[in-house]
Amino acid sequence: MNAVQICEGSLELREVPVPEPGPGEALVRVLRAGICNTDLEIVKGYAGFSGTLGHEFVGVVEEVNGADQGWKGSRVVGEINLGCHGADCSWCGAGMDRHCPNRTVLGIQDKDGCMAEYLTLPVRNLLPVPDHLDEDTAVFVEPLAAGFEILEQLHLQPTHRVAILGDGKLGLLINRALRFSPAILTHVGKHPRKLERARGPGIRTLLLDDAAGEQGFDVVVEATGSATGFETALGMVKPRGTLVLKSTVADSVPLDMTLVVVNEITVLGSRCGRFEPALRALSDGLEVTSLIQDRFPLERALDAFQVAGTRGSLKVLLDVT
Repeated sequence: MNAVQICEGSLELREVPVPEPGPGEALVRVLRAGICNTDLEIVKGYAGFSGTLGHEFVGVVEEVNGADQGWKGSRVVGEINLGCHGADCSWCGAGMDRHCPNRTVLGIQDKDGCMAEYLTLPVRNLLPVPDHLDEDTAVFVEPLAAGFEILEQLHLQPTHRVAILGDGKLGLLINRALRFSPAILTHVGKHPRKLERARGPGIRTLLLDDAAGEQGFDVVVEATGSATGFETALGMVKPRGTLVLKSTVADSVPLDMTLVVVNEITVLGSRCGRFEPALRALSDGLEVTSLIQDRFPLERALDAFQVAGTRGSLKVLLDVT
Protein backbone atom coordinates (compact mmCIF):
# COMPACT_ATOMS: atom_id res chain seq x y z
CA MET A 1 0.00 0.00 0.00
CA ASN A 2 1.01 3.66 -0.30
CA ALA A 3 1.87 5.57 2.86
CA VAL A 4 3.10 9.07 3.66
CA GLN A 5 6.15 8.65 5.86
CA ILE A 6 8.75 10.76 7.56
CA CYS A 7 12.10 8.98 7.38
CA GLU A 8 15.32 10.54 8.62
CA GLY A 9 13.78 13.98 8.32
CA SER A 10 12.52 13.43 4.76
CA LEU A 11 8.83 13.37 3.80
CA GLU A 12 8.18 10.59 1.28
CA LEU A 13 5.35 8.67 -0.36
CA ARG A 14 6.43 5.06 -0.01
CA GLU A 15 5.12 1.61 -0.78
CA VAL A 16 4.93 -0.42 2.43
CA PRO A 17 3.25 -3.67 3.51
CA VAL A 18 -0.37 -3.57 4.62
CA PRO A 19 -0.28 -3.78 8.44
CA GLU A 20 -1.64 -6.84 10.21
CA PRO A 21 -3.97 -6.25 13.16
CA GLY A 22 -2.76 -7.68 16.43
CA PRO A 23 -5.02 -9.30 19.05
CA GLY A 24 -7.99 -7.04 19.76
CA GLU A 25 -7.15 -4.77 16.85
CA ALA A 26 -9.01 -3.81 13.68
CA LEU A 27 -7.66 -3.24 10.20
CA VAL A 28 -9.20 0.00 8.94
CA ARG A 29 -9.33 1.08 5.30
CA VAL A 30 -8.79 4.83 5.37
CA LEU A 31 -11.25 6.97 3.42
CA ARG A 32 -10.19 10.47 4.39
CA ALA A 33 -7.28 11.94 6.34
CA GLY A 34 -6.53 15.48 7.48
CA ILE A 35 -3.25 17.37 7.71
CA CYS A 36 -2.80 19.45 10.85
CA ASN A 37 -0.10 21.69 12.26
CA THR A 38 1.28 18.85 14.39
CA ASP A 39 1.97 16.87 11.20
CA LEU A 40 3.77 19.89 9.75
CA GLU A 41 5.83 20.27 12.94
CA ILE A 42 6.72 16.55 12.93
CA VAL A 43 8.18 17.05 9.45
CA LYS A 44 10.34 19.79 11.01
CA GLY A 45 11.49 17.42 13.75
CA TYR A 46 8.87 17.72 16.50
CA ALA A 47 8.59 14.59 18.69
CA GLY A 48 11.38 12.80 16.79
CA PHE A 49 8.83 10.61 15.03
CA SER A 50 9.62 8.29 12.12
CA GLY A 51 7.04 6.29 10.19
CA THR A 52 3.60 6.89 8.69
CA LEU A 53 2.17 10.30 9.54
CA GLY A 54 -1.38 11.31 10.38
CA HIS A 55 -3.92 11.04 13.17
CA GLU A 56 -7.10 12.64 11.75
CA PHE A 57 -9.11 10.07 9.78
CA VAL A 58 -12.36 8.36 8.97
CA GLY A 59 -12.36 4.85 7.56
CA VAL A 60 -14.08 1.48 7.26
CA VAL A 61 -13.26 -1.60 9.34
CA GLU A 62 -12.10 -4.39 7.01
CA GLU A 63 -10.90 -7.03 9.48
CA VAL A 64 -10.98 -7.66 13.22
CA ASN A 65 -8.52 -9.86 15.08
CA GLY A 66 -10.66 -11.10 17.93
CA ALA A 67 -14.23 -11.56 19.04
CA ASP A 68 -15.59 -8.15 18.04
CA GLN A 69 -16.53 -9.14 14.49
CA GLY A 70 -19.58 -6.88 14.58
CA TRP A 71 -17.31 -3.94 13.74
CA LYS A 72 -16.62 -5.26 10.24
CA GLY A 73 -18.00 -2.91 7.60
CA SER A 74 -18.52 -0.05 10.07
CA ARG A 75 -17.42 3.49 9.27
CA VAL A 76 -15.30 4.67 12.16
CA VAL A 77 -13.06 7.30 13.65
CA GLY A 78 -10.50 6.35 16.26
CA GLU A 79 -9.02 7.71 19.48
CA ILE A 80 -5.34 8.29 18.78
CA ASN A 81 -3.81 7.42 22.17
CA LEU A 82 -3.12 3.73 22.76
CA GLY A 83 -2.61 3.02 26.44
CA CYS A 84 -0.80 -0.16 27.47
CA HIS A 85 -3.84 -1.45 29.42
CA GLY A 86 -1.54 -3.61 31.49
CA ALA A 87 -2.95 -5.22 34.61
CA ASP A 88 -0.70 -3.09 36.82
CA CYS A 89 -1.11 0.22 34.95
CA SER A 90 -2.90 2.61 37.31
CA TRP A 91 -3.32 5.20 34.53
CA CYS A 92 -5.21 2.90 32.16
CA GLY A 93 -7.08 1.37 35.07
CA ALA A 94 -8.35 4.84 36.01
CA GLY A 95 -9.47 5.59 32.44
CA MET A 96 -6.47 7.86 31.88
CA ASP A 97 -4.96 5.87 29.01
CA ARG A 98 -4.43 9.18 27.17
CA HIS A 99 -1.67 9.79 29.73
CA CYS A 100 -0.40 6.23 30.14
CA PRO A 101 3.41 6.49 30.40
CA ASN A 102 3.70 3.49 28.07
CA ARG A 103 1.21 4.74 25.48
CA THR A 104 1.79 5.04 21.77
CA VAL A 105 0.10 7.76 19.70
CA LEU A 106 -1.21 7.33 16.17
CA GLY A 107 1.13 9.03 13.73
CA ILE A 108 2.97 10.86 16.52
CA GLN A 109 4.67 8.40 18.86
CA ASP A 110 5.74 4.84 18.01
CA LYS A 111 2.56 4.04 16.03
CA ASP A 112 2.14 4.31 12.25
CA GLY A 113 -0.58 6.79 11.39
CA CYS A 114 -3.50 7.25 9.03
CA MET A 115 -1.92 8.78 5.92
CA ALA A 116 -1.96 5.40 4.25
CA GLU A 117 -4.45 3.09 2.63
CA TYR A 118 -4.79 1.07 5.84
CA LEU A 119 -4.08 1.42 9.55
CA THR A 120 -4.57 -0.67 12.67
CA LEU A 121 -6.10 0.38 15.96
CA PRO A 122 -7.44 -1.46 18.99
CA VAL A 123 -11.20 -1.99 18.71
CA ARG A 124 -11.62 -0.19 22.05
CA ASN A 125 -10.30 2.98 20.35
CA LEU A 126 -12.97 2.97 17.63
CA LEU A 127 -16.18 4.99 17.52
CA PRO A 128 -18.90 4.42 14.91
CA VAL A 129 -19.72 7.31 12.58
CA PRO A 130 -23.47 7.98 12.21
CA ASP A 131 -24.83 7.21 8.74
CA HIS A 132 -25.89 10.81 8.09
CA LEU A 133 -22.40 12.20 8.76
CA ASP A 134 -20.25 12.50 5.62
CA GLU A 135 -16.51 11.83 5.55
CA ASP A 136 -15.59 15.49 5.09
CA THR A 137 -17.29 16.24 8.41
CA ALA A 138 -16.26 13.12 10.32
CA VAL A 139 -12.56 13.69 9.62
CA PHE A 140 -12.76 16.76 11.90
CA VAL A 141 -13.63 14.71 15.00
CA GLU A 142 -10.05 14.50 16.30
CA PRO A 143 -9.08 18.19 16.02
CA LEU A 144 -12.50 19.33 17.24
CA ALA A 145 -12.13 17.04 20.25
CA ALA A 146 -8.98 18.98 21.16
CA GLY A 147 -11.19 22.06 21.45
CA PHE A 148 -13.76 20.28 23.61
CA GLU A 149 -10.93 19.15 25.89
CA ILE A 150 -10.78 22.72 27.22
CA LEU A 151 -14.37 22.42 28.40
CA GLU A 152 -13.45 19.23 30.23
CA GLN A 153 -10.51 20.93 31.93
CA LEU A 154 -12.13 24.28 32.80
CA HIS A 155 -15.54 25.10 34.21
CA LEU A 156 -16.25 28.33 32.33
CA GLN A 157 -18.77 30.74 33.81
CA PRO A 158 -21.05 33.27 32.03
CA THR A 159 -18.93 36.09 33.45
CA HIS A 160 -15.62 34.68 32.19
CA ARG A 161 -13.94 36.64 29.42
CA VAL A 162 -12.12 34.16 27.18
CA ALA A 163 -9.73 35.03 24.35
CA ILE A 164 -8.75 32.57 21.63
CA LEU A 165 -5.38 33.59 20.21
CA GLY A 166 -4.73 32.23 16.72
CA ASP A 167 -7.00 32.03 13.67
CA GLY A 168 -5.60 28.90 12.07
CA LYS A 169 -7.28 25.51 11.75
CA LEU A 170 -7.04 24.65 15.44
CA GLY A 171 -8.04 28.09 16.67
CA LEU A 172 -11.16 28.11 14.53
CA LEU A 173 -12.17 24.66 15.78
CA ILE A 174 -11.58 25.74 19.38
CA ASN A 175 -13.87 28.67 18.60
CA ARG A 176 -16.61 26.24 17.57
CA ALA A 177 -16.14 24.10 20.67
CA LEU A 178 -16.15 27.02 23.11
CA ARG A 179 -19.46 28.25 21.68
CA PHE A 180 -20.94 25.44 23.77
CA SER A 181 -19.80 27.29 26.92
CA PRO A 182 -21.55 30.33 28.44
CA ALA A 183 -18.33 32.40 28.44
CA ILE A 184 -17.83 35.73 26.67
CA LEU A 185 -15.62 34.95 23.65
CA THR A 186 -13.10 37.12 21.81
CA HIS A 187 -11.13 35.69 18.90
CA VAL A 188 -7.79 37.33 18.07
CA GLY A 189 -5.91 36.63 14.85
CA LYS A 190 -3.79 38.05 12.04
CA HIS A 191 -5.99 37.40 9.01
CA PRO A 192 -9.27 39.27 8.35
CA ARG A 193 -10.41 36.50 5.98
CA LYS A 194 -10.00 33.86 8.69
CA LEU A 195 -11.56 35.99 11.41
CA GLU A 196 -14.67 36.17 9.25
CA ARG A 197 -14.99 32.42 9.89
CA ALA A 198 -14.60 32.99 13.64
CA ARG A 199 -17.60 35.27 13.92
CA GLY A 200 -20.76 34.07 15.57
CA PRO A 201 -23.50 35.26 17.92
CA GLY A 202 -21.88 37.17 20.76
CA ILE A 203 -18.31 36.51 19.53
CA ARG A 204 -16.03 39.51 19.13
CA THR A 205 -13.12 39.32 16.68
CA LEU A 206 -9.95 41.41 16.79
CA LEU A 207 -6.88 41.70 14.61
CA LEU A 208 -3.73 41.09 16.62
CA ASP A 209 -2.41 44.57 15.86
CA ASP A 210 -5.57 46.04 17.39
CA ALA A 211 -5.40 43.84 20.48
CA ALA A 212 -2.28 45.40 22.03
CA GLY A 213 -4.31 47.02 24.79
CA GLU A 214 -6.54 44.01 25.36
CA GLN A 215 -5.71 42.67 28.79
CA GLY A 216 -7.58 41.26 31.73
CA PHE A 217 -8.98 38.09 30.16
CA ASP A 218 -9.88 35.39 32.64
CA VAL A 219 -8.72 32.72 30.18
CA VAL A 220 -6.51 32.98 27.09
CA VAL A 221 -6.25 29.96 24.80
CA GLU A 222 -2.95 30.03 22.92
CA ALA A 223 -3.45 28.33 19.54
CA THR A 224 -1.09 30.27 17.30
CA GLY A 225 1.10 27.33 16.31
CA SER A 226 4.04 29.64 16.98
CA ALA A 227 6.81 29.43 19.55
CA THR A 228 6.27 33.14 20.28
CA GLY A 229 2.55 32.75 20.98
CA PHE A 230 3.13 32.08 24.68
CA GLU A 231 4.55 35.54 25.31
CA THR A 232 1.73 37.25 23.43
CA ALA A 233 -0.93 35.25 25.26
CA LEU A 234 0.70 35.85 28.64
CA GLY A 235 0.33 39.59 28.19
CA MET A 236 -3.43 39.22 27.76
CA VAL A 237 -4.23 37.21 30.92
CA LYS A 238 -5.40 39.00 34.04
CA PRO A 239 -3.68 38.32 37.39
CA ARG A 240 -4.68 34.89 38.67
CA GLY A 241 -6.10 34.08 35.25
CA THR A 242 -5.48 30.93 33.20
CA LEU A 243 -3.36 30.47 30.10
CA VAL A 244 -4.30 27.37 28.09
CA LEU A 245 -1.51 26.10 25.83
CA LYS A 246 -2.61 24.28 22.66
CA SER A 247 0.31 24.79 20.25
CA THR A 248 2.79 22.03 19.47
CA VAL A 249 5.91 23.39 17.77
CA ALA A 250 9.34 22.09 16.85
CA ASP A 251 11.05 25.44 17.45
CA SER A 252 11.98 26.65 20.91
CA VAL A 253 12.53 30.15 22.28
CA PRO A 254 13.63 31.44 25.69
CA LEU A 255 10.67 32.12 27.95
CA ASP A 256 10.44 34.95 30.47
CA MET A 257 8.29 33.47 33.23
CA THR A 258 8.28 36.61 35.38
CA LEU A 259 4.64 37.46 34.67
CA VAL A 260 3.59 33.90 35.46
CA VAL A 261 5.03 34.30 38.95
CA VAL A 262 4.17 37.94 39.61
CA ASN A 263 0.60 37.69 38.30
CA GLU A 264 0.10 34.17 39.68
CA ILE A 265 -1.00 32.83 36.31
CA THR A 266 -2.19 29.24 35.99
CA VAL A 267 -0.61 27.62 32.92
CA LEU A 268 -2.69 24.71 31.65
CA GLY A 269 -1.44 22.29 29.04
CA SER A 270 -4.20 20.92 26.82
CA ARG A 271 -3.92 18.41 23.98
CA CYS A 272 -6.12 15.49 22.89
CA GLY A 273 -9.76 15.36 23.90
CA ARG A 274 -12.30 12.57 24.16
CA PHE A 275 -14.03 11.97 20.85
CA GLU A 276 -17.62 11.57 22.10
CA PRO A 277 -18.43 15.29 22.64
CA ALA A 278 -16.99 16.26 19.26
CA LEU A 279 -18.72 13.44 17.42
CA ARG A 280 -22.02 14.31 19.10
CA ALA A 281 -21.70 18.01 18.17
CA LEU A 282 -20.94 17.18 14.54
CA SER A 283 -23.78 14.69 14.45
CA ASP A 284 -26.12 17.40 15.75
CA GLY A 285 -25.15 19.72 12.90
CA LEU A 286 -22.09 21.71 13.98
CA GLU A 287 -20.64 23.10 10.72
CA VAL A 288 -16.93 22.60 10.03
CA THR A 289 -16.55 21.86 6.31
CA SER A 290 -16.21 25.56 5.46
CA LEU A 291 -12.70 25.20 6.96
CA ILE A 292 -11.64 22.88 4.13
CA GLN A 293 -9.29 24.69 1.79
CA ASP A 294 -8.19 21.93 -0.56
CA ARG A 295 -8.03 18.19 -1.08
CA PHE A 296 -5.60 15.88 -2.82
CA PRO A 297 -5.44 12.17 -3.62
CA LEU A 298 -2.99 10.22 -1.48
CA GLU A 299 -0.64 9.97 -4.45
CA ARG A 300 -0.22 13.77 -4.32
CA ALA A 301 0.38 13.93 -0.58
CA LEU A 302 3.64 15.86 -0.97
CA ASP A 303 1.78 18.58 -2.88
CA ALA A 304 -0.87 18.55 -0.15
CA PHE A 305 1.78 19.14 2.53
CA GLN A 306 3.17 22.04 0.55
CA VAL A 307 -0.25 23.69 0.42
CA ALA A 308 -0.97 22.89 4.08
CA GLY A 309 2.32 24.49 5.08
CA THR A 310 1.59 27.73 3.24
CA ARG A 311 1.08 30.65 5.60
CA GLY A 312 -2.62 31.29 6.14
CA SER A 313 -3.81 27.92 4.85
CA LEU A 314 -6.80 26.14 6.35
CA LYS A 315 -7.64 22.43 6.38
CA VAL A 316 -6.15 20.28 3.63
CA LEU A 317 -7.53 16.75 3.22
CA LEU A 318 -6.24 13.58 1.61
CA ASP A 319 -8.74 11.45 -0.30
CA VAL A 320 -7.25 8.02 0.36
CA THR A 321 -9.59 5.37 -1.07
